[in-house]
Amino acid sequence: MKIVILGNGISGVTAARFVRKMSNHEIIVISKETDYFFSRTALMYLYMGHMRLKDVQPYETAFWQKNRIQLIRGEVSTIDFHEKILHFDPKFRAQETILGATPSSVSYDKLVLALGSATNKFGWPGQDLDRVQGLYSYQDVESMEKTSQDISRAVIVGGGLIGIEMAEMFHSRHIPVTMLVRESNYWDMVLPPEESKMVGRQIVEHGIDLRLATGLKEIKGNDQGQATGVITNPGDQIDCEFVGLTAGVHPNIRWLKESGIETDRGILVDEYLQSSIKDVYASGDCAQMRTTRAGRRNIEAVWYTGRMMGEVVAHNLCGNQVAYDPGIWFNSAKFFDIEYQVYGQVPVESSEKLETIYWEGDDGEKSIRLIFEKIQKE
Repeated sequence: MKIVILGNGISGVTAARFVRKMSNHEIIVISKETDYFFSRTALMYLYMGHMRLKDVQPYETAFWQKNRIQLIRGEVSTIDFHEKILHFDPKFRAQETILGATPSSVSYDKLVLALGSATNKFGWPGQDLDRVQGLYSYQDVESMEKTSQDISRAVIVGGGLIGIEMAEMFHSRHIPVTMLVRESNYWDMVLPPEESKMVGRQIVEHGIDLRLATGLKEIKGNDQGQATGVITNPGDQIDCEFVGLTAGVHPNIRWLKESGIETDRGILVDEYLQSSIKDVYASGDCAQMRTTRAGRRNIEAVWYTGRMMGEVVAHNLCGNQVAYDPGIWFNSAKFFDIEYQVYGQVPVESSEKLETIYWEGDDGEKSIRLIFEKIQKE
């Protein structure tokens, strides 16, 4: 059987590894981003000079041949689900890659769509100017390296982990940063009040110009099509030469909307990660569960859920029917001097059924939170 995996992120590569552990099926992994799998969570360290690209690649180049996993560098432009063929963009095929020439098409018996995410844009005037971008792909870091030389200020739009990572990247090069956050406290739609305030304090203590309850109205540009500043919702103008868009991500599936596969915000899948089309599965950031477990969301663009999905989809590809069950929600993060861990889903509104245990270090930089449901005694 020939299994093709579109996407070489954590979910796609985990699927390939576990298929190989359980079978002798032919495996092909396709990516337009990089030749080899890398740790996306370590992207910031490339820009900061702490690591090189080869340092964030978990496997030696010989690993892929040893495990009989064929790699193809190319951009898939269309998928013929009826004939089971992926067609490559001829413009990308003209590029030279370490992995050799990109074919015009590849057939499959079973297909895994592990397409990842794309940066959110909300129709802001000027959002397509040069020196305006998100932070998700290796190409985003390359672009930051190229466009942030000799800039006097960067403005980052949006909270969340990507925003604070980008702020730390610029901070490491002594580039002044302004952050625009719509919420009254940093990322308070997701973080409980204590963690939100702790992160906000950390940002300010590192000299970041944090503007809460402030959104983006417009990005200004020059005659060369480059960003030169922003206008905030209150009407303030901030001069800058780089604008980071970090107001979340969405499943990278827009190019599949007319392909015949059933989608909503993501590719709709059942508990076995099977899509609406036979022999086609979705895994990772691009997958949207039709039904969700208690305390979980139907799309979770998180590293560890992508890894878990990759293992589950491998079992189902190999005929071992396994349902995806992520268990209890947990998350952790480390940036600047902050380290926090959260176990259990944080409710949007307080609930009498839930209790929480919270510990914060004396330095105000480390915390652990446990959220659990109280057992009612009869």
